Parts: sequence; C-alpha cells; structure tokens
Amino acid sequence: MAVSRSEQRAFTRQALIAEGRRRFAADGYHHVVLAEVAGAAGVTKGAAYHHFESKAGLFRAVVAEVQQELGERVATAAQGYDDLWEQLRAGCRAFLAAGTDPAVRQILLVDAPTVLGWDEWRAFDEAYSARHLTDALQALAAAGIIADQPVEPLARLLSGAMNEAALWIARGGDPHAVEQALDRLLTGLRNPG
Repeated sequence: MAVSRSEQRAFTRQALIAEGRRRFAADGYHHVVLAEVAGAAGVTKGAAYHHFESKAGLFRAVVAEVQQELGERVATAAQGYDDLWEQLRAGCRAFLAAGTDPAVRQILLVDAPTVLGWDEWRAFDEAYSARHLTDALQALAAAGIIADQPVEPLARLLSGAMNEAALWIARGGDPHAVEQALDRLLTGLRNPG
C-alpha cells in the first residue's frame, strides 16, 4: 500500500521528535546535534531543518509532547478519585512522581526554562499542566474545602514548590519525605471541619 506524502511527513516528524526526545533526555539540550538526531531517525539533515528549522524548534516540539503527557498523567491520577481533596492530592503526587522520568527531569525541569526562556516555559506549563492545578483549587474553593481566595497566586506557589520538589527527587531526594511534606502543606490549606 502506498504511503501518502502527508503520512510520510507525519512519520518523519514523529521519528525526529522520538529520537530528539531520547537524546535530549539522555544528554541534555546542549549536547545534542540536530544532524545526529536526523541520522539516527533515518532521515536527512535537510528533512530535520524542513520540519523544525533548528534544534531549538525540535526541542520546542519535544517539550510540548512531554508537557502534554505530563498533564495527562496528572489528570488521569486525579480522575481516579471522586473526592475533590483526594483529586488534588493524587494529581500532586503524580506530578512529583513524574520527576523521576528522565524526559521530565532533563527536558522540562532542567533544560526548558533555560533554552526556551522563563516566559515560554511557563506558557507550556500553563497550557498543559498548571491549569489542572488551578482548576482543582477553584473547585476546592467553590466547594468550601479551602478558603475562598484568589487561586492564581496559590496555584503559582504550589506549582513552583512542586517543580522544585520534583527536581530534588530526580536528583536523589527522598520521595516519601516530599510526599509527607506536601500532605502537611496541603492540609494547611484545608478549612477546618
């Protein structure tokens, strides 16, 4: 069966993203050479430049893929519970656990803020992950489980803390200790009753 040009383009693009992801996770952005990614993906350097224009363009595509998968992991973990409080806890724990994934650690937590710059990295995070945290906090405030308050600053504080904790876990920190600290932190938000 003949493969259409659009199918071939999609296949080439995905092969480059998969190989780029593997190399960015293993070696870090600054040690990856786009021509080597192309060769390992079985395509020409010209094809890589056609699809992404640069190593940074390929990196952006990889960041988007990894960030989307992380957001889906967090949402899936939260959806395993009916209770809003347990949804928040499960989503936070899933995010922290993801820090042990080399792609999440190296690509999202180490390289993306530096390579993309803070604003672009935050935009990726907001589009795929942070919005889940904001939605969860809004639902908790609406249900009276936490104090009615502006959730934007609270979401930013929790997100920053969890990014740092995930990176610390990835570098050998104790995940159990982080989970206990997170539970104490979250419990402090909860209305008595």
